[in-house]
Amino acid sequence: MGDLPGYRGASLKALSQQDVSVGDIILVKAKGGEFKGSLLPRYEYADDKHIVLKLDNGYNVGIEVSNIQSISKISEGKKPTFTPPPLPKIDNSLPKVSILGTGGTIASRIDYRTGAVHPAFSAEELYSVIPELAKCAQIETEAVFNIYSENMTPSNWTKLAEACVKKAANVDGIVIGHGTDTMAYTAAALSFALHGIGIPVVLVGSQRSTDRPSSDAAINMISAVTFAVRSPVSGVYVAMHAGTDDGSVAVHLGTKVRKNHTSRRDAFESVNISPVAYVKDQKIELKAKLPARKGAKFEARTKFEEKVALVKFYPGFDPLLIDALVKNGYKGIVLEGTGLGHVSTKCYDAIQKATSNEILVAMTSQCIWGRVRMTVYSTGRELLNLGVIPLADMLPETALVKMMWVLANFKYGEQKSMLQRNISGEINERSPLVRRPA
Repeated sequence: MGDLPGYRGASLKALSQQDVSVGDIILVKAKGGEFKGSLLPRYEYADDKHIVLKLDNGYNVGIEVSNIQSISKISEGKKPTFTPPPLPKIDNSLPKVSILGTGGTIASRIDYRTGAVHPAFSAEELYSVIPELAKCAQIETEAVFNIYSENMTPSNWTKLAEACVKKAANVDGIVIGHGTDTMAYTAAALSFALHGIGIPVVLVGSQRSTDRPSSDAAINMISAVTFAVRSPVSGVYVAMHAGTDDGSVAVHLGTKVRKNHTSRRDAFESVNISPVAYVKDQKIELKAKLPARKGAKFEARTKFEEKVALVKFYPGFDPLLIDALVKNGYKGIVLEGTGLGHVSTKCYDAIQKATSNEILVAMTSQCIWGRVRMTVYSTGRELLNLGVIPLADMLPETALVKMMWVLANFKYGEQKSMLQRNISGEINERSPLVRRPA
């Protein structure tokens, strides 16, 4: 039987009888006509009722197995090979950037014969996929780990932060390729773990895969590298498309950014502040006063306490959920309350039990813009009296990460004050007058 990844059931049986493999050129005669093309693989949860070919015109066609009259192999497919083109001339006077990989496909090559995606991560491969990088910086790469972003954990943040610490003294900037779904969490985590780092650390991803004409991967990567090595600032940032076109890339503060759309290229937005910079045609326009570059020596605190929960309040919320966290040894709870920072009075006993057990309980708001003000209504004042810590305009996701960081790196008597102290721009003293700052 040939190599047929993704095929099973009826489709696997039909192909196996002809001893064909993915990549082979085959002729399929069906009720709807004849189809000649390269056999493509299928993803693991695809149905078993179709086989898929890539036709000579570049289009893919799915053929229902029940309609197939015959399958014949015309020629065997060639194994995919890739020889990187010669390296462009490297300008040794250019600044150095370290690009760390976590498993995202910010740079990849597509084998159009089989449809497979091959990561392009060595310096040579990155130069071949995005040749403009040769004019931006001298590149070194390291794959820290290879996971989907939804599988990211606090221990991964620690490992990634430690990798940044090792690189910081020898490069002008660090760029981290990251899946977009949890990139804001990682950006917040590194903002605290690497507080005081003297160079820019820029997380970057892509909303569209590199095989699509609308891919944002190359522009995002070029802009992230440009900002990392040419900007006069330090700290942790996220660089993603500023709009639906290719006009510019927005640079967001790592503690004030959210992914607010599932698929748009400008899915990431700064919340309660404006983007701190824009990059267009490899030119940087700073929009905020940011920490300046400085020496590489700083005190990194890279540990995170995993026993912290983010709990969203909703009508009918059962306080037994809070009790369960207390019972299971959780050290901190971030509440995502309504409006100015409220939860039902039914939760009071559970909250009192948590704070009495020296568990940190803090309040954020479900509203994307604005801040908690727990002194306005009696509900908020009663929660303050129970020991709930108000977190101003901190994003719930950032609050979760910060509490993990505070609990792992500071003693109990310091934790409340550290949680409320503005460390990496996570708290604004005043909320902006406009809902979405321009």
